[in-house]
Amino acid sequence: MEALRARGKKWVRESPLHLMMVPGIILLLIFSYGPMLGILMAFERFNISKGFFRSEWVGLDNFKFILQIPDVRQVFWNTIFIAFMKIVASLIVPVGLALLLNEVRAKYVKRGIQTIIYLPYFLSWVLLAGILIDILSPSSGIVNQFLGIFGIKPIFFLGNEKIFPYLLVVTHVWKEAGFGTIIYLAALTGIDPTLYEAAIVDGASRWRQTWHVTLPGLAPIIILMTVLSLGGILNAGFDQVFNLYNPLVYSTGDIIDTMVYRMGLIDNQFSIATAVGLFKSVVSVILISVSYKLADKFAGYKVL
Repeated sequence: MEALRARGKKWVRESPLHLMMVPGIILLLIFSYGPMLGILMAFERFNISKGFFRSEWVGLDNFKFILQIPDVRQVFWNTIFIAFMKIVASLIVPVGLALLLNEVRAKYVKRGIQTIIYLPYFLSWVLLAGILIDILSPSSGIVNQFLGIFGIKPIFFLGNEKIFPYLLVVTHVWKEAGFGTIIYLAALTGIDPTLYEAAIVDGASRWRQTWHVTLPGLAPIIILMTVLSLGGILNAGFDQVFNLYNPLVYSTGDIIDTMVYRMGLIDNQFSIATAVGLFKSVVSVILISVSYKLADKFAGYKVL
């Protein structure tokens, strides 16, 4: 009885907190779980006038049709290739920036540099895409004007299928590197200072201290961030690609999300677009599960 009374008092005491969760739960149900009803379209020949429950059921025919689309393999390859390059670059650049900033002793200089590299993270791709289009313009862009000083002909960066994937990676790193740098700088504060003192006593240079003390100290968080990023290998960045790409670079810049957008919202092939999106989601869930297993194994990170 005492235990029941204690639980009752605890419930009454915590009831305001539970009530605060109600709006969030309602929004979650409406915007996250409600739209999952649309998964039915992946197995139907969807007709808007008939709705989800009266459209013709076709089973796995939509998935079979996807495999017959000429460009689908190239789109999947583009997605994996771009996402993988982003993962690698988003690991190397922030770690390098964090190590360099860690060597800056002037507090105000360090904070100023952090602010500058962190600022693009707060800007949307709609705004950044407009800036990049102006900067990289072959006729009036500042980049081509600079190249013209050395006699280099104007380059249409956003219309060159060979350059475009790498441009996506560079601009992604430019936008996101500041956030990653803060994570690694925070990890650097957790390294035992006595390790550096011992290294100095042993005559280690700054480079040796970085190699034998700093990098091993960062290794767990580097492994964790790398492993967790594997779950997003099929997310090559819809916002970025959608705002920067054009038909000239579809062969190397088109990704799964942009293909789903064109098929579903422009061509009105709702069933096919849903099937592609569902396939991507299933693969992503598998990769996320594997990544968490690897994070637990190599970095001791667990999702409770």
